[in-house]
Amino acid sequence: MTAPIYEIFSSVQGEGLLVGERQVFLRLCGCNLHCAYCDTPAAREEAAACRVEQTAGGADFEERPNPLSAEEAAEAVGRLARPQPGLHHSVAVTGGEPLLHADFLLELLPMLGDLGLGAYLETNSTLADELVRLLPHLDAVCADIKLPSSTGRAPIWGMHERFLLGLVAVEEAARLDFAKAVVTAACEEEEIETTSRIIRGIRPEMALVLQPVTPTAPDIEPPAPRRMLDLQAVAKRHLPHVRIIPQVHRLGGFL
Repeated sequence: MTAPIYEIFSSVQGEGLLVGERQVFLRLCGCNLHCAYCDTPAAREEAAACRVEQTAGGADFEERPNPLSAEEAAEAVGRLARPQPGLHHSVAVTGGEPLLHADFLLELLPMLGDLGLGAYLETNSTLADELVRLLPHLDAVCADIKLPSSTGRAPIWGMHERFLLGLVAVEEAARLDFAKAVVTAACEEEEIETTSRIIRGIRPEMALVLQPVTPTAPDIEPPAPRRMLDLQAVAKRHLPHVRIIPQVHRLGGFL
């Protein structure tokens, strides 16, 4: 199997419950959504070449023509992970939307396991069938809940609910699963209520991360700190584990 990959590199995880952990990032090209706040819009389209870091944290990238085979991707990940075993917590499989390449990942993920690395999936939580196929190979899932006020799109609550149902259909106590919602200044309390109720109805102990949007463009406005506290209080009416976590890698200047 082959897939178009945007980049492979080593950095710290800047979002969610694994914030601060070192990971190898494998970013796939292509997305089935076009969110207004997207901070990696170039990855939504298939790139002619994949940029691959040669040494972990070295920013010494070389380009390889797309698409890459699963073996080539695993080799690139291994080049970053093997020299210092234990440095990397896992491989962050992200995008774009990585579940668009489920067949490719079914071949790749066992290879990553052979390297001694867990697989952390970051997804827009819309492709439930593809998720269920991959769950036996995943160690963590970050399910991004797309708020209409943030995406500029119509609500897709039903798709998210089906995705979360698929997530709990294959229970694994050792797997770390959590939901995340990017919040802009336009966020309505009703959106947080709906998100929290969906999660509570499926897995009430699941953590929800509220992530204030990073203003990557002039028309992207983050919420005020006081507003974030109010929205957290709304979510806490329904869920016991609700955290506010900004994009720490951007605050620290990491890739």
